[in-house]
Amino acid sequence: MLFFNLSAFYFFYFAAVGVYVIFLPKVLQDIGYSTFDIGIILALAPLMRFLTPFMFLKHIKLNQKMFKTALYLSIISSACFYLTIERFYLFMINNALLGVCLSLILPYLEVTAISTLGKEKYGKSRLFGSIGFMIISLVLAKFLTQPYVAIHYYLVLNILTVIFAILLLKYDVEHKKEENDEPFSFFKYWPFWVSLFFMQISFGAFYNFFTIYETEHGMSLEMTSYLWSFGVICEILMLYFQAPLLKNNLLTIIKFCVTITTLRWFLLYLYPDSLGVTFLTQSIHAFSFGLYHSSVIIYLYSLYENKKLAQQFMYGVAYGLGGFVGAIVAGAVYGEFLFIFSALFSLLSLIALYFVKTKF
Repeated sequence: MLFFNLSAFYFFYFAAVGVYVIFLPKVLQDIGYSTFDIGIILALAPLMRFLTPFMFLKHIKLNQKMFKTALYLSIISSACFYLTIERFYLFMINNALLGVCLSLILPYLEVTAISTLGKEKYGKSRLFGSIGFMIISLVLAKFLTQPYVAIHYYLVLNILTVIFAILLLKYDVEHKKEENDEPFSFFKYWPFWVSLFFMQISFGAFYNFFTIYETEHGMSLEMTSYLWSFGVICEILMLYFQAPLLKNNLLTIIKFCVTITTLRWFLLYLYPDSLGVTFLTQSIHAFSFGLYHSSVIIYLYSLYENKKLAQQFMYGVAYGLGGFVGAIVAGAVYGEFLFIFSALFSLLSLIALYFVKTKF
């Protein structure tokens, strides 16, 4: 039942992410938001993901009670989308609350997944998240006739996510020794954290504006959803077959993934209206997310004794602060050179990795 419940959690969690990432920008644009407004809105949740883990350094413990609170608040926040989506400042506050909740939910269960399944089975469970993301991209593209349809889907998927997250609590592995460990430190491995930060900034254009970027270059919304789905299929294949690769030097794998991601962004800049090249860049998602994400998760699991806090900060620094800055930058520079900026940021991520000394 552990594998089933964990896989179901990933499925519904990332299906909800699919609604948020793929369709919310388009929904907000249709309502009348400018690209800069969209960038600000989508930057708030990542910003809260970055700020929230700092509260857990000394004052608060991420235990089951706190985890359950985050789950229930995420449902409330999702339901409030109905009341706030057409009011810019209220929607900002709502997204900030949602960001706090999300900063706790996934990092908490990632530790459970790695500690109970190991690196051999982790990818095979995590791939169900990619399947959920892909399915929602195909389904919702056909039914998104007005903004509230997307909100209906998001709320239902969030409720199902919470149900399976609660079922997983009995498998939670408490790391008793974490309480007496040396203080959590960024500075000990600072180049790696810098690399995570710049890598996620490079994704700001893709996660927040890929749909708008491609539709403005002649792709239909339905074809764009196929592009999203193809990228996820490649990611799923990587997650299923990646276990032998993860037995090699993780830092070398991460360097390769960042390198090929830089090429991906550069190709999107050069050939924005080429369907063949765009499918090629989406195939690289197998490496720039699938293999990269697993390698980073396991690498940090090996580096730090306080594993839940390490995962919190990974999502906070990378998907939080990096996502926040990436969304703001992408909204501000949106235009012809959007993915040139992405390529430059991923190149900075690669350079930082060459200052990392610890290898696994």
